Amino acid sequence: MSIDLTKLLDPPRPSYTFTLFSRDLFEKSKYKDYNSLLESKLSRFQARVSHLASIFGNGNSIGANGNLTSKSADVKVPETISTHYINGEYVASFTIGGEQIKSYLLIDTGSDLIWWQCKPCTEGDVTIKMILYIMKSTRACVYDVTYADKSRTRGWIAEDVITFVLDQNQERILFGCGKDQTSGDASFSHEYAGIAGLGRRVLTGGYSLPSQFQEDIMSMCLPGLYSGSATISFHTTPFDQRISAEILPNPAYPYLYFINLYKLFINNKEIPLNPSIRNFRNDIDGGRVVDTGTILTTFPRDLYNVFRDTFRQEVQDFPLVDDPTGGSDTCYKVDPGVSPHFPNVLMYFDNEDPDNVLILSQQRVVFLVRGLFCLALVRGMNASQL
Repeated sequence: MSIDLTKLLDPPRPSYTFTLFSRDLFEKSKYKDYNSLLESKLSRFQARVSHLASIFGNGNSIGANGNLTSKSADVKVPETISTHYINGEYVASFTIGGEQIKSYLLIDTGSDLIWWQCKPCTEGDVTIKMILYIMKSTRACVYDVTYADKSRTRGWIAEDVITFVLDQNQERILFGCGKDQTSGDASFSHEYAGIAGLGRRVLTGGYSLPSQFQEDIMSMCLPGLYSGSATISFHTTPFDQRISAEILPNPAYPYLYFINLYKLFINNKEIPLNPSIRNFRNDIDGGRVVDTGTILTTFPRDLYNVFRDTFRQEVQDFPLVDDPTGGSDTCYKVDPGVSPHFPNVLMYFDNEDPDNVLILSQQRVVFLVRGLFCLALVRGMNASQL
């Protein structure tokens, strides 16, 4: 049974605030149990990490799209686009168009384009509501996006409004009007109308929501499968600023979010860090990327090996076993009825401030799959990227 969208906890929100859901909430009915759902997530995670590693490893830039000036607005729009990112793990609720149709878009910090399906659409089995847009010019700008799972969307660039229902404020944006959607290795769920790119704001030529909203602040609380809904906000934050990290620019990857990882501990044992990790400043070969599409944290190979060995030294009470999913090389079998306690992982960003430390414990350090507790920080596919 598919999800009943009318029963989602999605109250009217003020301007520049959207309700956020876990993708699992929409797709859990497709799987027979929690393990099969998690294994699907891990498969998406591996595909996305592999693709990001190929971009960084080849030194490719993701900000080199062609531009064309729009006649309907004094902005630039992409003539064609070909980016390759796997779909995201979170879904946001939008009210789009003059008809104010509620639509659910996957959000993705690794994408700089917003698109949703429009009528008429060549996708045969579509159950979501769509808006009819008519191409008024044969010179319309087209877009063509292929994702890492081989799904594809094509269409043309249009303009319409997003409405914030609580105060009826509207924001006009450029978006991709999807006319031809094809599924790849994994089907694109019909509960989603499209994808909202949350790539970092750029001052010119940007098409992500942060760029079009011209935001200086984007804040979100990422929900879990059982946590109901959360929010994502622009221009303001409803959250107390307890732990922060400076977002650093990288000219080769202007749409991605980079941070410094200054120090790393397992309990009270410090893990040595390469200087490029501790002090990243426009270093294309370094990089600590914050990404909504990856459900686990990856470390460069050398760092991970030291981290993993130290973690294993701290866990002596449970036998080490193989991960049946192949996602982790550090899994433990715990007897039924036992409540295990695993080491804490501490991360300092920018400097070693005791009031600004991210402490990961228990389910944020390990994940449970097929009765095993597996380390949720894993080896990356690139020697230098995190």
